[in-house]
Amino acid sequence: MDSVATPGKTLALVREKGLVPRKSRGQNFLVDLNIVRKIVRAAGLGPDDTVVEIGPGLGALTQELAEQAGLVIAIEIDRDLISALKETLKDKANVRLVAGDALKVDFDELVAGFKGDGGGRLPTYKLVANLPYYITTPILMHLLTGKFQITELVLMVQAEVGYRMLALPGSKDYGSLSIVVQYYTIPAVILKVPRNVFYPRPEVDSLVVKLTRRAEPAVQAGDEDFFFRVVRAAFNHRRKTLLNALGSLGLERPLLLKAMAVAGVEPRRRGETLTIEEFANLSKALQQQMERR
Repeated sequence: MDSVATPGKTLALVREKGLVPRKSRGQNFLVDLNIVRKIVRAAGLGPDDTVVEIGPGLGALTQELAEQAGLVIAIEIDRDLISALKETLKDKANVRLVAGDALKVDFDELVAGFKGDGGGRLPTYKLVANLPYYITTPILMHLLTGKFQITELVLMVQAEVGYRMLALPGSKDYGSLSIVVQYYTIPAVILKVPRNVFYPRPEVDSLVVKLTRRAEPAVQAGDEDFFFRVVRAAFNHRRKTLLNALGSLGLERPLLLKAMAVAGVEPRRRGETLTIEEFANLSKALQQQMERR
């Protein structure tokens, strides 16, 4: 079937299938083939690659992925869209459609089910998605903290979220999401996508980002769960000094002050000014002080 990444093809398919794009599920279909191709090009796919797509919608991106990759596994939660996808992808023998909620998927297990166990080794793969706005942050957390065998992620997200992912200390966009993304990956902007290349048109522009998985985390933080607890506490109370913000961890003030002195972090600073290295040093110092209690 011809590409559905045009306004005419998309509208015709929506009408033919009686589809009503659901705002609650962030169903905004990309209708610009040039942008589709730029996204796929950024993934650097070849015939030996396996790629997972989240939320294929009507298949605009899926069709192009199938032209470049050896295997495409597309996960869609909306069964009405799956019906339409079976038509748009009927000539793509290397596409596997999966009905499911991406927030609950074990991606390694899913890929292994189609690729075999590779002689006992989990296969690596790439992930490409136009993430629905309503689940962007939860799905990012699932993809990154789940430690799946994903080597690269090429994601289209709400522009505001994309800038938060790449933000540096001291900027208004810098926050917990910035730390999580930069801890696990090396992020880069691919392109900005205007809202007028979607049907229906969303209220905001989008950003395509590429996240290259680090072989090792950006910093050694000791207990990762505790490290991210410290980060969240610091940013949950952005207006407070670090000393006061970290009080929400339930730790005594003298312990906090001692750990900050060991880590070389001034207690009157705010979380948004700390680098990821400073957060790691502070987290490890706090862990050490807690062990000595």
